[in-house]
Amino acid sequence: MATLDFSAVSKSFRHHLAAERNLSAHSIRAYMGDIESFFQQLSALGVPDISQLELSHIRSWLATMQVKGAARNTLSRRAVSIRVFTKWALAAGLITKDVGLLLATPKTGRPLPEVLNVANARLAMDALAVRVGEEEGPIALRDCAMVELLYASGARVAELCGLDLGDVDYQRQTIRVLGKGRKERTIPIGNPSLRALEAWLKSGRAPLVKEFSGNAIFLGERGKRIDQRTVRTVVYNALAALEGVGRMGPHALRHSAATHLLEGGADLRTVQEILGHASLATTQIYTHVSTERLQQAFKLAHPRA
Repeated sequence: MATLDFSAVSKSFRHHLAAERNLSAHSIRAYMGDIESFFQQLSALGVPDISQLELSHIRSWLATMQVKGAARNTLSRRAVSIRVFTKWALAAGLITKDVGLLLATPKTGRPLPEVLNVANARLAMDALAVRVGEEEGPIALRDCAMVELLYASGARVAELCGLDLGDVDYQRQTIRVLGKGRKERTIPIGNPSLRALEAWLKSGRAPLVKEFSGNAIFLGERGKRIDQRTVRTVVYNALAALEGVGRMGPHALRHSAATHLLEGGADLRTVQEILGHASLATTQIYTHVSTERLQQAFKLAHPRA
């Protein structure tokens, strides 16, 4: 059985993802995991070289994944990975035809994201403010500022963790974040989140600062830049006490921010820019969320619903 030399092609493709496409480490791992699986399939099929790649090989790989029970979303993601790979391989001269162009993406069922209603969002923020008044020390101030900022801005967890002291414009009430693909954007924030942030920076951050803290806005208990796992735990705990709300994390705050903006009258393009979506189609899912919430409210409130 032929053994395909994965290492050389893999190294070049990884460099392309990192240096040319500026993808995050998480995205690169996902792509490389898919491609490694595909190369294993090629080896099993006896394909001697990447130049021999055909559409049937890709379809065989996806079919194998489906037989093994892979979900539609997984198959769709892997199809995208392969198309990115074959496009790169053609440009790199490794294949003579981009066979991935002919590959149809398996349709996925796109579940609507879970969101808080406005009352629950307000309740969660109020509870964090009460905790600040009851607890001594910097952690309650930090947690309150982080959750307020996530909800106010709709920022991703990684974007929050990457915030530096110079990224806040207090006069304009905005923060500057570095999003996917290392794209920078400016997001407006409201008065409550700005007050919580200022309280943390004035009274909470200094006791945690160490020589290695740098300019990071949010710090862990040992003085290092806050990590994503800690932020997720903070948000889970902050939302856990809400009645009728399942397990929700930071992305639920992002979803909630987008939904509440649209319900409040913001246009879709503005919400797209705030969230940092590359495609308007990604933002449009929140219009469906809002429509579903309106239907639920109608059914509950209208006497002839």
